[in-house]
Amino acid sequence: MRAKITYFLLAAVLVVYFVLVGSRGVLLIQQGTAVTVVFGAAVLVLPFIGAWFLWHTTRFARRAGRLARLLEAEGGLPVDELARTPSGRIDRTSADEVFTRRRAETEEQPDDWRSWFRLAVAYHDARDTPRARKAMQHAIALHEAGARD
Repeated sequence: MRAKITYFLLAAVLVVYFVLVGSRGVLLIQQGTAVTVVFGAAVLVLPFIGAWFLWHTTRFARRAGRLARLLEAEGGLPVDELARTPSGRIDRTSADEVFTRRRAETEEQPDDWRSWFRLAVAYHDARDTPRARKAMQHAIALHEAGARD
């Protein structure tokens, strides 16, 4: 719950920032000189890029959360069986062992979104965030394709 509150608080701060930056861009354009119009247009691009990124990130998080709730209802969420260091960080060797099992499971069932979801969690635990995100995107795509069938 704390992560959701933090996410929405930061998203709200970003939206306020986008509005402030956008208003500065409009003010620059209203100055009417060639330089300020170009700078104003360039400044207006930044809030649109930020809003697009925020929208995609929020959409991804909502879809991944929906899959997590479905998997939890089925009793298929991965169990936290990872060894931890005294400071609480995940032990790399333990994460690699779990990752190897999850990858084998996914290779056996490549069309099952559940195995891809668990693989994404294993990638995350192994601190490979880009691959975790790609695996989760694949799980979302498989689930949505199955929902349409």
